[in-house]
Amino acid sequence: MIPILSFVGKSGSGKTTLLEKVITGLKERGYRVATIKHHAHPGFEIDKPGKDTWRYAMVGSDIVIIASPDKMATISKLEKELTLDEITSAIQGVDIILTEGYKSAGKPAIEVLRKEVGQTLICAPDQLVAVVTNMNLDLDIPIFGLNDIDQLIKFIETHFIQRD
Repeated sequence: MIPILSFVGKSGSGKTTLLEKVITGLKERGYRVATIKHHAHPGFEIDKPGKDTWRYAMVGSDIVIIASPDKMATISKLEKELTLDEITSAIQGVDIILTEGYKSAGKPAIEVLRKEVGQTLICAPDQLVAVVTNMNLDLDIPIFGLNDIDQLIKFIETHFIQRD
């Protein structure tokens, strides 16, 4: 089973920037990484109006796939939001799945807490495995500074990635 680790925090806390650094570090160490971004509001667009795939969706196609020699994307209309487990069930061939968001999915989570954005944790204590922050906190879990990327990656390797 592929481990899933969520990065959570308030908007503007630096989750995306941190995830970019973590992904880069994991890739440099030879790991295969999948990333899922949770968008809390309906109606996001990844296709451009007027393009072929957009046109297919506009006339009623429920699933649109675009494929090229080097990548593929699937756009599916949904009746209801899928759970994180439903989304990840189709992912294969990676060492870890990282998510941005999904604070209520019941998966282990690392919270990004920046004092300029908010000073209280939003993650459920039973999911929280570490905090990345620029504040002094007294917690019974690992705490990393905003620039402690190597230590954070070592923590992820040790606790979440099992190589065959």
